[in-house]
Amino acid sequence: MNSLTGKPISYWIDSTPKTSFPTLSNDIAVDVAIVGGGIAGLTTAILLKRAGKTVAIIESQKMVTGVSGHTTAKVTSLHQLIYADLLQDLGIDKARLYAESNQAALEQVAKFVAEENIDCDFSRRSAYTFAESEQGLKKIEDEVTAALKLGLPACFVKETSLPFAIAGAVKFDHQAQFHPRKYLLHLAQCVQGDGSYVFEDTRVLNVEEEKTSCQVITDKSVITAQEVVITTNLPILDRGLFFAKTYPKRSYIVGAKIDPEQAPEGMFIGSGERYFSIRTTPDRNGLLLLVGGGGHKVGEISKTEEQYQKVEDFARVRFGIDTFDYRWSTQDMVSFDNLPYIGKLTPLSSHIYVATGFSMWGMTKGTLSGMLLSDLILGINNPWANLYDATRATPFATSEGIKQTISVGMHWVGDRFQGLEKSTLSEVVSGEGKLVTIDGEKLAAYRDEQGSIHAVSAVCSHLGCIVAWNSAEKSWDCPCHGARFGCDGVVLHGPAVKDLKVYEP
Repeated sequence: MNSLTGKPISYWIDSTPKTSFPTLSNDIAVDVAIVGGGIAGLTTAILLKRAGKTVAIIESQKMVTGVSGHTTAKVTSLHQLIYADLLQDLGIDKARLYAESNQAALEQVAKFVAEENIDCDFSRRSAYTFAESEQGLKKIEDEVTAALKLGLPACFVKETSLPFAIAGAVKFDHQAQFHPRKYLLHLAQCVQGDGSYVFEDTRVLNVEEEKTSCQVITDKSVITAQEVVITTNLPILDRGLFFAKTYPKRSYIVGAKIDPEQAPEGMFIGSGERYFSIRTTPDRNGLLLLVGGGGHKVGEISKTEEQYQKVEDFARVRFGIDTFDYRWSTQDMVSFDNLPYIGKLTPLSSHIYVATGFSMWGMTKGTLSGMLLSDLILGINNPWANLYDATRATPFATSEGIKQTISVGMHWVGDRFQGLEKSTLSEVVSGEGKLVTIDGEKLAAYRDEQGSIHAVSAVCSHLGCIVAWNSAEKSWDCPCHGARFGCDGVVLHGPAVKDLKVYEP
């Protein structure tokens, strides 16, 4: 295998300044506390502040460095192939609400950009879902028919600006793309001030709900709020059982310079099991081609370099790319019934709200989450509320739900037998991560390139699954619910809020 190339960082993060919002240093009180500094949390915050509420956003790391900082940043209601399935599964009324809400979210982003004069490379683009072979053409045609029935700006095409032939594609006109971090950091600056706050490097550990308010317990101080919104990809609170209604999916993106005359016009995604996402973005030195793919459930693949390699190979063969400037990965929670969960945390919750299950299309679904959650908190009737109700019946019985529930059970039990025999840390070679058992304790051990060993508990601090090694990212990933930890055990990605215990030899 060729060694990976490109800077291992999201282009969106690398091309924007580091943030310096304060850390929570003392107890405060606001109308609404929002846990998570991505697109859902920031959209909720700005809409509530405009309505006269004081808000506080609490981010465990740096603003917009989570999922929203690692997206492909397509702002579109074309979500690969979904509308034919929604019509069949939910009927025309609910399918139309899904279409209308995502179109409304697209226009809300455009409205913010115009109102705030945000310099974020926002541009209108056509979006395409394509099939390369005749075998996939029927689903494309069905999607066009369904989308037109729902009033979406769809048409069927057989030719695109891609440098390879396709059998056909569904095309949505007047969609958009942007630089997500430029957009969201502007919103964050708008939130800060006048009794509202943005806090970084402040981890929320728990939320205690009382009759008329909530206590947001962080690793620094306490925030008292009348309402609390949890927008942490997968909620850090387990009360709503969202870890059992979704599964974590990881994917990979590479970026490479491309001649504008050879670049495709529009945003593209393939169909079928092994598909790739394609778009361009203006770079300070020209134009950058972004290609994504290699998706899999978190923790299912340890040699993740191979997933990057698949994406690079596609870009080389299809676009003639020689060298790559960037590579990064991301993950999202996939909902079993294709709909996000937006609303009250549980049927008994009066003051805690949640948004999760964006299924890889977080730019519109995160935005519509903010629109819906702000309406719910302000007491405004929203026609989307029932469709996305976070307390709706859990679809365990779907084929995907059954498959993922079995997978979690197998990992929870079976992974405990990996490396069960007595081991020594000397067995871990340089650059390798390995599960070992020492003195009856299951450990996740990594030896760095300098020969130093880093050993931590292999038991995920969320719900006790055994973590798996991610070789490209040098991280320990939980295959059950998607928590990720650095090789030193520090939390990288929720729902875990506690680091892995460090083993002292």
